[in-house]
This record gives sequence, structure tokens and C-alpha cells, in this order.
Amino acid sequence: MDENTAQAFVNRDESVPLLAFSGTAGSPSPDPESKRSRLRESISNSKLKDKIQDGASSRSETGFSLQDRLLTKLLQQVIPTENIEEVLDLPPDKRSSKYIGRPGFSIPLMTNNFRRFNSRIGIIFVFQTRLIRLLTWRNPIHTLSLLAVCTFVCLDPYLLAVLPVAAALLFVMVPAYLVRHPAPPPTIAHSSYSLNGPPLAPARTIKPAAEMSKDFFRNMRDLQNSMDDFSTVHDGVLKIITPPTNFSNEALSSTIFLFLFVSTCTLFIASHLLPWRLMSLFFCWSSITLGHPSVQQFLLNNRESHLRPHERKAQSWLDAWVARDIVLDAPPETREVEVYELQRRKGGPKGEWESWIFSPSPYDPLSPQRIAGERPRGTRFFEDVCAPKGWEWGDKKWILDLGSREWVEERMVQGVEVEVEGERWVTDLVSDDETSSPPKKGKKISPGWEEGNGQGPSGMWRRRRWIRMVRRQGVSSVNDKEG
Repeated sequence: MDENTAQAFVNRDESVPLLAFSGTAGSPSPDPESKRSRLRESISNSKLKDKIQDGASSRSETGFSLQDRLLTKLLQQVIPTENIEEVLDLPPDKRSSKYIGRPGFSIPLMTNNFRRFNSRIGIIFVFQTRLIRLLTWRNPIHTLSLLAVCTFVCLDPYLLAVLPVAAALLFVMVPAYLVRHPAPPPTIAHSSYSLNGPPLAPARTIKPAAEMSKDFFRNMRDLQNSMDDFSTVHDGVLKIITPPTNFSNEALSSTIFLFLFVSTCTLFIASHLLPWRLMSLFFCWSSITLGHPSVQQFLLNNRESHLRPHERKAQSWLDAWVARDIVLDAPPETREVEVYELQRRKGGPKGEWESWIFSPSPYDPLSPQRIAGERPRGTRFFEDVCAPKGWEWGDKKWILDLGSREWVEERMVQGVEVEVEGERWVTDLVSDDETSSPPKKGKKISPGWEEGNGQGPSGMWRRRRWIRMVRRQGVSSVNDKEG
């Protein structure tokens, strides 16, 4: 390559060049008039939404192979089109296409975007490599310079405003100027090679790495390793943070919650009294010093003899404090549930009562089920009555509710006769045209309720209330039943 030719972006062991934002390399410049007309058509109200949703398909017709188009059509048939949150009644996902006006998933579009991304990601890996070399003391002079800068910033935080300006000056403007005005070769005397005058070389531009080039595959290698590093760090952080904070061990999580709450209140009141500059300086020096290989080897060699005893002592103290001061033996929540035993008269107004059903509702004369002419719902046998989901029985048997008048008044049941003694039946009062069928809409029902002994004329239905205590199930008991 000629020395005066603008260099393509090289990813390794060169100074980061000046960024240049230009059109995609290799793409012809479109005609301004045709581009303006296409833009006017694309932003029309009738086509904007369709273009956003069908962007992948429009690209596949012009820039992708037949195999990519067929694969896209197959995925469109496999992936459901309806909103799964609405079907399953789930909370809305803010990443859904309903809230984000971006193109949908497409294999050709994903492939094209990955190639473009991989050819341009090299600058990130250059920065990552140099940062690792800086923090691992590969060049002690550079690391000590970083410590000096951190020291000045920690002692005078107003210097933070200088850092981005100085970085742009030293790492962008100066290298860009030296590219156009290179230093004289060592074989030429300075007197015969003037630094003044017009530029001697073209400006350096950043170009994406060409596909199938060495830099392209280096970017793929680094991207692969970065994904593995992110997954490893992500799983390691979750392994450390999740068990103490997700209340799987309620005593430990409650202790952490208590410490965080006390720390929040303390810092809210006394944060202005802390020496933040010295603390920042100590943290900065400690973090960078721990990256030195000699310090790391020293810590590894002395961990078992010096750090392990202190770790075990601190862990035993924390366990003892949690066992002594964190009390989590509160009784589970209890509730009272009810069921109504319904009986129906057999053989007319003077017939005998027969057991009919155990229902969660009293099926009184003015209930919606009676007015609509529906039959009561429930189970025929007492043993089939189950506790609500997530609850378990708190006692061994059902108890007859002796306060029949109280629950009738509480539910404002009308047109019934209440037994305040005996078996506590609540019986329908006889209407003017009482029949064996349920009352229809408009039938005359005696208002209110009245006390009785169950010996007089009555309607076709009677009921009484049974109650029982339930308690909320814990996670272990629920898992045992499901298993």
C-alpha cells in the first residue's frame, strides 16, 4: 500500500484514529431527487407502519439469497403472530413490538446486521485490550500515570470536567494531526525536513474491516470470547447475590434487609460528615494495586493461613447473630371459610326434606341464580369440599354456624324463615304461587325475614351454614403436595 493512501481501520496495536462518520463503504451515492421522493413516499401515514413491520421482507427481496427468503417465510409461519401477553393475560412486556416500532425478527436481517456490527466493533476490543494491559501493570509507567490522574481527580473532583476534554485533545486531535504532519524519518536531519508547510499525508479514515479479512475474524474471535466472559460473570454474580437476597433463606435475607435499611437511614443523615475524597482515593489505589501480579500472588499464597480464619470467624458471628436476633416464627395466616348445606323439599309443600348439595352460596330467593332459573352449584358430598388453592385445613372438622340470624342479616337475605334454635335452618317463605320449580322473575316474595321453628308452611329450599378454619400453605408444603 502506498504511504500516502488513507489507511483502513486496523484493530490491533495501533493508536485509535480519528473517528469519521460517513456513508457505508462501497455503497454508491443515490440520486438526491430520487432519494427525496422515496423518503416522501416512505413517511406517508398509510405506509409507515407497514414499512416498519415488513422491513425484513422488503430487504430480503433485493439483497438476500433465495435460501434466506425461504427461511424467513418459514419462521413467519412458526412464530405466533398474536400477542401472547393478551392471550395468557400476562403483564405487558415493554420490549414487545406493540411498544417498539422496529423491524421484527428476521434471519437475513440478523445476518446482515451481524456482519456490519462485526466489521465495526474492533475499536471496542482495542479499548478493552489496552484497558486490561493498563490495569494489569503490563507497563508500570502507564499504570502509575493512571494512579496519578486518579489521585488528582479524587482529591479535586472538579477535575472530572477536564478529563473528557483532555482525552479528546490527546487521543483524537494530536494523533490525527501527526498523521497528516508526520515526524521526519530518523535518517533525515531536522534542518533539511521542515515541520511547517502543507500536510504531507492524507487524513486517516476509519473503514469497516473487510469481510474474510484477518481483522474481521479477529473481531469474531473477540466477540465470541466476550460473550463467554459476560455469561461467566453474569452467572457468577447471580450465584453470589441471588441466594442471600431472594429470601430463600428468610433469616439471612431479613438480616441483609435490616443492614441496608439502617445504612440508608444513617447515610441519609450523616453522609456529609464522611471523608469522601479520602475514601475514593483509598478505593482507587486499592483497586488498581490489586491488579498487580505480585500482589495477587501474595494474596493467593496467604489466603489459607490468614484470610480463611477471619472469614470463618465472621461467618460464625453472623450465623449466631441471625439465630439469636432474627425471629421468623410468626404463625401462618388463618381465615374462616364457609359452605352451605342445601336441602330441597320432596313431594310438594308437605313432603320430606332431602339432602341436595353443598354450595358456596346460600341460594336464597333473591340470589341471581334463583332469579335466572339456574340450579345451585356445588358438590353432593361433604367429603368432596376442598380448601381454597394455596390453603390447607386448620382444624379437623366442620362446625355448624349457630349464629344463623347474624349471617342472614349480614348478607341481607330476604324472604326466609330463620331458626334461632335447633338445627339452625334458614327456610324459604311460602309465596302466593309456590311451585316445585325455582321462582321466576317477577314472582311475589315475602319481604324481609322472620324467626320460626321450621314447623310451619315453608318453601322448597332451606339451607344452613357450616364454617371451618384454613391456614395459608408454605412453599414446602405446596411443593410436597404437588410432588
